[in-house]
Formats: sequence, structure tokens, C-alpha cells
Amino acid sequence: MRISDFDYELPDDLIARFPAGNRRGSRLLEVGDELRDREFAELPELLREGDLLVFNDTRVIPARLAATKQTGGKAEILIERIEGQRSALAQVRASKSPKPGSYLFLEDESRVRVDGREGEFFLLTFFADVMEVLEGVGEVPLPPYLERDATEEDVERYQTVYARDPGAVAAPTAGLHFDNAMLEETLAMGAGHAWVTLHVGAGTFQNLREEHIEQNKLHSERVEVSAECCDAVRKTRDKGGRVIAVGTTSVRALETASRRGELLPFNGETELFILPGYEFRSVDAMITNFHLPQSSLLMLVSAFAGRERMLAAYEHAVQEKYRFFSYGDSMFVTPEIDRAV
Repeated sequence: MRISDFDYELPDDLIARFPAGNRRGSRLLEVGDELRDREFAELPELLREGDLLVFNDTRVIPARLAATKQTGGKAEILIERIEGQRSALAQVRASKSPKPGSYLFLEDESRVRVDGREGEFFLLTFFADVMEVLEGVGEVPLPPYLERDATEEDVERYQTVYARDPGAVAAPTAGLHFDNAMLEETLAMGAGHAWVTLHVGAGTFQNLREEHIEQNKLHSERVEVSAECCDAVRKTRDKGGRVIAVGTTSVRALETASRRGELLPFNGETELFILPGYEFRSVDAMITNFHLPQSSLLMLVSAFAGRERMLAAYEHAVQEKYRFFSYGDSMFVTPEIDRAV
């Protein structure tokens, strides 16, 4: 397979650069036996009593920092992950890469030392608690394709209402459509809730470099799937319910924890790359946003629902002027064969 097999044309004006007026105010494309145009507020109609919604409870940290190099040049730090109380792995964007042993100066005049490199990331040492620094001078790390600075509105809206475990530098965007009332509605109609944690890294926005897909390697992300979540999935399936992953991050977490043939508690790193031909073990349906052309996330949903079927859904969404990407509209996707039947 080639990256170009997962391409589509997207007019620039369909990129949602700002969130909808309210969280549930987006559209929802149902991708089942046929395509149906819906509103996200209709989601409970697509659920069945006994289904289980699995959410990613990661919390986005204010991971973007403006900095100045010792030479006076401007730099931007994007934290990839916090390694310790005073250390972090980060991307550093500057006209020239900072050298090991050099310092970067932040807006509060505090220093950050560059200790070396780990692939494309820099190892940084802070001289204060990293999270305290981020809370003080960090900004919401909006995706680069939004082509704008973060606003006060983004502080709230680029975060799910159920976010609780800090560590992500990008939001699990399928969850942005849920407000607290929608969570209550899904519980009231008989669907259960379970939680995983996957701290989304900045690598999620990086392009695949090799044309032959199998030659690419995905970024590593931290995952935790609890025994309680595994038990909820097992009970749901035993009773004939569907496990519905809210977002590709929840899919990746569940399938990572299922790599040994059954869903078991997991706490560690994942580099799982889901491509067409993958056998899904723990997910029966998914809620997801529209993903970038040629991206690993488009490949994941294509593995789940079929490449031609998914590209046809994207073509329909373009024709119907759906809003795309992180702040865009959503999809409810079931496989060609309903695994819960």
C-alpha cells in the first residue's frame, strides 16, 4: 500500500479553524450500510441499550512556549511529553537548532537548558517544576493547520469536558462534541461509559515520510487501560452490546491492550500502526472526526470500515460541505459486518 492510496481533495474553506457555537452543534455523518447526514445531537438515536462508550480522559497541557535563544534568535518549544518534575522531551523550532548545553529563555525570564537530542526531539531541563512553568507561560498547542494563535475560547474548547489526566499535547478531538448533558443522555438511554488514557503526542500531526506505508513507523504514545475498563468491555460483549470507541485514540488504546489476543490491563508505550488488513479485537464501532489526507488516522478508520467505503464517505462530506479536522464535524462509523450481531 502507498500513502497516495489514502488521499482526497479538500477545499481550504472546509477546514474548521474555530469551534462550533456549542459542543454538540456539529454535524454527524453516519457511515453504515449507507451514508446518512445527521446532527451530533442525534447520537443517542444511534446507540443501543447495553452499548459501551469508551472515552479517552487525557487532558491537554499548555505545551507551547515562546522562547529566545542565547544568540537572541526566536524559538518555539512544543512539549512532547513531561519526563520528570523538571525535564521534558520537546520539539524546538528555530532558524538554527539549539546546541547541547545552550539555554533558552522563556517569557517569564526563566531558563531551559538543552541537554541533547533524541531523534527529532530535544531533551530539556527546566529550573522549576515543568507543569508550573507551563501553567504560567504556556499556551494551548493548537494544530498547525489551524494557522492561528490560541485564544481564551480555545482554553476551554480544545479540551473535553471529561479531561482529567494531564499529559496530551493534542486533544482527542472526537470527544470535543460531548457536553455534560450528552454524557447524561447516553447514560439515561442505557449505554455505559468506560475510560482509557492515551496522551496524544505532537507526532500525531507529522506526515508519513515513506511512500510505502509499511516502511513508516509511528510516534510512541503513553497508554493506560485499567482492569475496570477491561471488565466493562468484557461484560458488554458477553451481553451482546457493542464497544464504541470515542476517537481513534480510544481505538489505539483498546487495540494495544488487546495485542496478546484478549483485552488485558495495560500501562506503557504504544507504537501500534493500524492499517487495512488489521483484525480488530475490542472495537465494534467508533465516533471520529474527519482526518487529514494521507494520515495514519485515515488509514486506521479505513482499516475499520474499508478504504473505498471510507473515501466515498469523505467525498460525500466534501460535497455536503462538512467541516473538517479537530474543530470540525464528526462521523459514527460501523464496519461492513456488524461485529455485535
